[in-house]
Amino acid sequence: MIVVQKYGGTSVETPEKMLKVAQRISKSQDMGNHVAVVVSAMGKTTNYLTDLLYKVNPHPEPREYDAMLSTGEQISTALLASALSMLGKRAVSLTGFQAGIDTDSNHARAKLKRIYRGKILSIMDEGKIPVIAGFQGMSPSGEITTLGRGGSDTTAVAVAYALDADMCEIYTDVDGVYAADPRYVSNPKHIEKISYDEMIEMAAHGAKVLHLRSVELARRYKVPLIVKHAHVDGKETRIEEMDKMEEPLVRALSVDENIAKIVVEGVPDKPGIAAKIFEKIARQHIPLDMIVQSMHKDRKNDVAFTVASHDLRETLEIMRETQKDVEAENVHYDDTLAKVSIVGVNILGSSEIIYNMFNTIASTGANIDMISSSNSRVSCIIPKTHIKQVAQSLAQKFNLIE
Repeated sequence: MIVVQKYGGTSVETPEKMLKVAQRISKSQDMGNHVAVVVSAMGKTTNYLTDLLYKVNPHPEPREYDAMLSTGEQISTALLASALSMLGKRAVSLTGFQAGIDTDSNHARAKLKRIYRGKILSIMDEGKIPVIAGFQGMSPSGEITTLGRGGSDTTAVAVAYALDADMCEIYTDVDGVYAADPRYVSNPKHIEKISYDEMIEMAAHGAKVLHLRSVELARRYKVPLIVKHAHVDGKETRIEEMDKMEEPLVRALSVDENIAKIVVEGVPDKPGIAAKIFEKIARQHIPLDMIVQSMHKDRKNDVAFTVASHDLRETLEIMRETQKDVEAENVHYDDTLAKVSIVGVNILGSSEIIYNMFNTIASTGANIDMISSSNSRVSCIIPKTHIKQVAQSLAQKFNLIE
């Protein structure tokens, strides 16, 4: 088999864990597999590098931001290749550029364009193990780019697709996907199999197990995914195509505290205003989540939307520049909110499920600020102060606890 293994930052955060990971990789090759490895930066290295850069310059050039952050993964690849060498394995560390990973020109949020697999395959054909830096690639002009936080998952899936791998194994600090985050819900159910669509909804709305873009890529190219614990053998979760069920069913719950709401108040109710509000955000490729427009008196509207917390500062700057262009009365934000979502099958087709969600949230005393939905998900924005109580109550209501 051709197997791509990806190891997250917590899996390789110490030399001891790095050696254990090397032993797991070595064992897989000894079983006759052709193994390619993608690795993240050690522990909180990326946070450290970001903080260091902002101490020197609070507004660094995007090029230098990517040049700085990409070094974390390069350290990991060199250490892991060295650990494999100590175990008698031949391994080669590769930066994104050396691995032939091409992206577009967007720094910090680059999108993958293609992977030239020749270098990786030639290394594997020689019986060596390529250890590839996740999270990074090279732009058309030869600049280092990064894919955004969690981008190593996306690198791994892309490499698996390029190699036509039999399996992409994502190793992390949990033994698979659970019906809810144990930090918010006690004793949630373990999920043995889950569909790409359900996993995409979970990843998009707070679940930290997998990077959203990695699951979207896996679904598009039918890459089989398995999520496992890096250091404990036992449970695992397979993410794959599944038969569509007709019966509405809540399968999981996700929580996201890393959100912020921005409100553009008092904008004229006329064609083209919404486009102007989001034009500069689109140029910077800032991901948006919920968007709500509410009508007020004198033909003026408020437009509210949510972004990830780490995008708040940049988005606010853009909105304050845009305020005059759209004739808005005010721009303000709220970073005291959190999002809770239920995910499953045909949820929107069941008014009973929707009622039960809203009624359960109300029973905790939490007020719902915003609502969004898809066929397989309903999300509510509520105060952070209520999030643990709401998550636990919803998990009990929808039988997501062992």
